[in-house]
Amino acid sequence: MTNDEIRTTHIGSLPRPPELLELLTAKQEGEEVDEDEWERATTDATHDVVERQVDVGLDSINNGEQSRVSFNWYVQNRLSGIDGTRETELWADLQEYPEYADETFKTDVIDLSEQPVVVDEIEYTGYEEAETEIDEFQAVLDDLDVDVADTFMTSASPSVVTATHVNDYYDEYDDYLADVADAMQEEYELIADAGFTLQIDAPELLTAGQTEAFADAPLSEIKQATRRHVEALNDALENVPAEQVRLHTCWGSYEGPGHLDIDLVDMLPVIYEADISGLSVEQANPRHQHEYRAFAEEPLPDDWTLIPGVVDVKTNIIDHPETIADRIERVANAAPDDTEIVAAPDCGFGTQAGLGMVSPEIAWAKLEALVEGAEIATKRLS
Repeated sequence: MTNDEIRTTHIGSLPRPPELLELLTAKQEGEEVDEDEWERATTDATHDVVERQVDVGLDSINNGEQSRVSFNWYVQNRLSGIDGTRETELWADLQEYPEYADETFKTDVIDLSEQPVVVDEIEYTGYEEAETEIDEFQAVLDDLDVDVADTFMTSASPSVVTATHVNDYYDEYDDYLADVADAMQEEYELIADAGFTLQIDAPELLTAGQTEAFADAPLSEIKQATRRHVEALNDALENVPAEQVRLHTCWGSYEGPGHLDIDLVDMLPVIYEADISGLSVEQANPRHQHEYRAFAEEPLPDDWTLIPGVVDVKTNIIDHPETIADRIERVANAAPDDTEIVAAPDCGFGTQAGLGMVSPEIAWAKLEALVEGAEIATKRLS
């Protein structure tokens, strides 16, 4: 490893307070929300979540995505051409267990069986909202006089937008993808120009096989589609330095069977074509804990940072720090000797507002265990 100390981060979304969830629910239902009340609630929530990250001891922190309804569907407020929702099929693994899916994937804020619909040309219209979120985060950092190794903000990948928004407008998928990439480029550059590390959220790079379009497709076809998505992302990142970009991918931040998941080792070479310098991927997920070996078989590109998920985000069991250290150690030993390791949870703790599988206080306890586990791993590996 290049660093003497295993640093820590998380993957973007953190628990939101009840008051903010109520306002997000009202917004989702099209109700009028007092702007002063909204600004106060989001500022207070961001202040609290930043302060708590610092208190926990995380080295790389963000704003917790407090003002966003989800990691991906927040874009419907920042892109033109999106109107209404439509019921869609759930992931392929859930379709085999419909009773479980019906009982589990409902929330007062958002319904995961309904997807926003694209009805017109996609363009970026979210400058004011994005700049408000950026300014709010920076103001909180200044107010608290935060001293951490890194600060980051998240943004949806072009292909997670196309994968989770029903297309009723574009005749050709490539045109749809290109317009979304052009639009999201605006947001990527806003975040990067503000001086934050840009985290691209791209679970679809590993979950394509779970979608209706590719459920029965051969691996070669899935890899071809994923390569096209990586190329679109690279186009959108053309003005952002790779050293300022990290990417998160996973097999879905939900407690599903996962028995149809694609093997990590098959997809890493395609993901490595992305113009980034940090890769976050699940390693605590019980379906994928064995896949640390993939980093020996398919080593990371030179100068990339590996951000393994070493804390589970789908159960309320607080991972033991020694277990976390075990996960860090085996990934570090599988990766090339000069690979920098930054420990993290598998995914966010609040990717969809109101659908937190982990109780908020337990989520924070898990992050405390992450920091302790990283300290143990540092001693073992030094």
